[in-house]
Amino acid sequence: MSKSTRKLALTAHVMFSVGWIGAILAFLALAISGMTSQDLQTVRADYLAMQVLAWWVIVPLSFASLLSGIVQSLGTTWGLVRHYWVLFKLVLNLTASVVLLLYTQIDLKPFIEIASRPAWTDADLAMLRSPTNVGHCLAALFLLIAATVLAVYKPAGMTRYGQRKRREKHREPLLDSV
Repeated sequence: MSKSTRKLALTAHVMFSVGWIGAILAFLALAISGMTSQDLQTVRADYLAMQVLAWWVIVPLSFASLLSGIVQSLGTTWGLVRHYWVLFKLVLNLTASVVLLLYTQIDLKPFIEIASRPAWTDADLAMLRSPTNVGHCLAALFLLIAATVLAVYKPAGMTRYGQRKRREKHREPLLDSV
């Protein structure tokens, strides 16, 4: 990759990753409001907004971050599997993206179904007051902050593959004696 292409890829990756964190924070605010609000219309609106935010913002940003991170790593000397910190970031991003998909398809769905009903029972309201969504947000933020710390501090340590590639790169070619 040329220097300008690498900078463009890095800029895109940072934008998608920061956007993902920001969207999770917005989702967290809605989850807290939905869990604590005394106004039932606010609770309903919070959960319906959470569905839109999850599918139209958070999921696309997670995959854009994953894809741009892979492109970024493959286009630089860091490589995708040469350094442990890059590999750990990849695992964190993959884990967060898979859990996000499972969460939005399985865990969030019952909350949205209840919020969409015209009337709620006490059991429905108790479920909407569950701290489950807040817990998921906090776990996601932990993973994303861990990935950010890895990207900033870049802890030393090369994988065996990375060590082998470095040795091959620095090995002097043998000269034929004539």
